[in-house]
Amino acid sequence: MTSQTTLQSVPALGTRPASGSNPSRAETREQLAKASYDLLVIGGGILGISTAWHAAQSGLRVALVDAGDFAGATSSASSKLLHGGLRYLQTGAVKLVAENHFERRAVSRQVAPHLANPLTFYLPVYKGGPHGAAKLGAGVFAYSALSAFGDGVGHLLSPAKAAQDVPELRTENLKAVAVYGDDQMNDARMALMTVRGAVEAGAVVLNHAEVTGLRFTKGRVTGADLKDRLSGDEFGVNARLVLNATGPWVDHLRKMEDPNAAPSIRLSKGAHLVLKRTAPWKAALATPIDKYRITFALPWEDMLLLGTTDEEFEGDPADVSVNDKDIAQILDEAAFSIRDQQLDRDLITYAFAGLRVLPGGPGDTAKAKRETVVTEGRGGMLSVAGGKWTTFRHIGRTIMKKLEALPGAPLGDDFEPIASLPKKLPLPGIANPRAVAHRLLTDRPAPGPRMAADTAKHLATHYGSLAFDIARIANENPELGERVHPDAPEIWAQVVYARDNEWAETQDDVLRRRTTLTIRGLATDDVRAKVQDLLDKK
Repeated sequence: MTSQTTLQSVPALGTRPASGSNPSRAETREQLAKASYDLLVIGGGILGISTAWHAAQSGLRVALVDAGDFAGATSSASSKLLHGGLRYLQTGAVKLVAENHFERRAVSRQVAPHLANPLTFYLPVYKGGPHGAAKLGAGVFAYSALSAFGDGVGHLLSPAKAAQDVPELRTENLKAVAVYGDDQMNDARMALMTVRGAVEAGAVVLNHAEVTGLRFTKGRVTGADLKDRLSGDEFGVNARLVLNATGPWVDHLRKMEDPNAAPSIRLSKGAHLVLKRTAPWKAALATPIDKYRITFALPWEDMLLLGTTDEEFEGDPADVSVNDKDIAQILDEAAFSIRDQQLDRDLITYAFAGLRVLPGGPGDTAKAKRETVVTEGRGGMLSVAGGKWTTFRHIGRTIMKKLEALPGAPLGDDFEPIASLPKKLPLPGIANPRAVAHRLLTDRPAPGPRMAADTAKHLATHYGSLAFDIARIANENPELGERVHPDAPEIWAQVVYARDNEWAETQDDVLRRRTTLTIRGLATDDVRAKVQDLLDKK
């Protein structure tokens, strides 16, 4: 971690009380139905979660619901990057890149240093490629300058040195390698920790709760009717203002408000592959495909993440999936810079696709701006769409400013304008992950086995100081300290913690978004059965 990282003193395993369990779904439904809220956020992707977090911090009474799981769609299908957007320099968007860098640094150093980590990128320059070495060298220097050189100085590297760090790098016709720095995260974990931040600030949240209709008072949207997808129970939520943050489904909800609402967005599918690594990588590859597109090869979660595609998508967002054409495209594009042995299809453990929400209009989706659009419908419902993961805090604050400016905005006696709140409010669990991992390894329970080093590192970089709550569960029941699968760092205590403290209701909630078992290809029938058994004991 850099010296600028915000640190938190790390408690001993026996001194920090475990977090209280979440209320039951029945209790949450009753709370949502009986209370009246200032703001109802529909959509538990990162835009809705960030807004709920900031609104709750501002003193508003906030409810957040999602038809699926939190970060269950687009927000857990990203390229896992917090980045300034190197390609935006190609279009002259210098101010945008500088703003993105500011947000990236804030998240990785002050807001969530326990969930983000720096990553060095190599941008290979091949003979006959779309960009020359001089141009890319100047580009990465400018990129690092816009980050105030906080990640070092962008520069050119020899192919031989780059091949030492990325053993599967193709060196045939490789003229030079441009170097720059960005950050990486586990998007699902970042989203869940932001949900926790919202709840700690007073928000009431419920996943797997589908909106079946909107409520109106004198033509204004004042709530929603919902159905619990797990129990079948129907209930409603009343609110002075409703925010539609449903991502790819934003126009579906807008039509509930106004059947004549015109389409406001278009969708672009981005697919990714996860593969076993044949050798350790010390850097990521960002390979230019053409003047506008880059394909990534990222060391992530001990695996290799490849992607992404960018093509217009029409149809039901729930049906988005990775097809054989996507797999072939990703592997073919990766082959520009990666040797064949790393691209064997047998190494693929998982494939996923998400939908980028872009402003409506013509043109190539790859060239479309990743901007956030906020609109107000005829019934007063605010709809937000677009944006990018890196700026999730900025988007939440921007929506709050728009909310504050509305006539009759739901501002109670406890309301604090967003401008008066701390600008770099940390997420729960903030700590230096190295210090957390060290304490997990040295605070050995008696009697009991020492925690494995890879498990300690995994817990520290996915939970921060909250890892001690998981360690306590394992200490109290040694069986829960055992690995879920021999080839993954996760332990069974994480499943119990996900069930009781992180709103995990289904096998996929646990295996895909609270842990990395699915992306590693380890969510076997036996593992699923044991996870379900623990979920049933809630």
